[in-house]
Amino acid sequence: MPSNQFIPDIVIGRLPQYLRTLQRMESENRIITSSQELAERIGISAAQIRKDLSLFGEFGKQGTGYDIHFLIEKLRSILKVDRIWDIVVVGAGDIGSALARYQGFTNRGFRVAMLFDKDPAKIGTKIGNFVVQDSRYLSDAVQRANIKIGMIAVPSSEAQNVADQLVRGGVRAILNYAPISINVPPVVHVQYIDPVIHLQRMTYYLD
Repeated sequence: MPSNQFIPDIVIGRLPQYLRTLQRMESENRIITSSQELAERIGISAAQIRKDLSLFGEFGKQGTGYDIHFLIEKLRSILKVDRIWDIVVVGAGDIGSALARYQGFTNRGFRVAMLFDKDPAKIGTKIGNFVVQDSRYLSDAVQRANIKIGMIAVPSSEAQNVADQLVRGGVRAILNYAPISINVPPVVHVQYIDPVIHLQRMTYYLD
């Protein structure tokens, strides 16, 4: 794919769906698939799938279809989930605690690395494998660890302040669970729903 080619965000948003479906096929010991079969499983037209994939190169052969493992590796590379991205979670309430304990991130390109809260009663306590850290030190800690992805799991009244701290620390992708829109610089990408799908969508834009 030419480095200067513009890819519509709506296309990037579909790639994780293709990846997830292909990974499911691979777990079924499948080797080859077609755009038609992918279309039937995902609910997107075969023509749209072929058009989306063609923006990134030629991955299939007419009359043969797609090599599932090869296409998985290519999509992982395109979405930049052929590596592990560390994540900081802010908010150690019900959602934040569940995220800290969730085991499904690592095999899809992500790893929770830090957990923060401002509640003195929670700071210093252990949730899963993490000791809750004081959110007063959020920006500095994130910057030192070179973390680029943050999850906001705080009340809506605190979400903008947390977003500002994350941005100051160098975070460039935010998944916001708070029921409010947050304002961030144009270089920061924000998603508000479905953690894994939208994390994979955001990592496309990260260096």
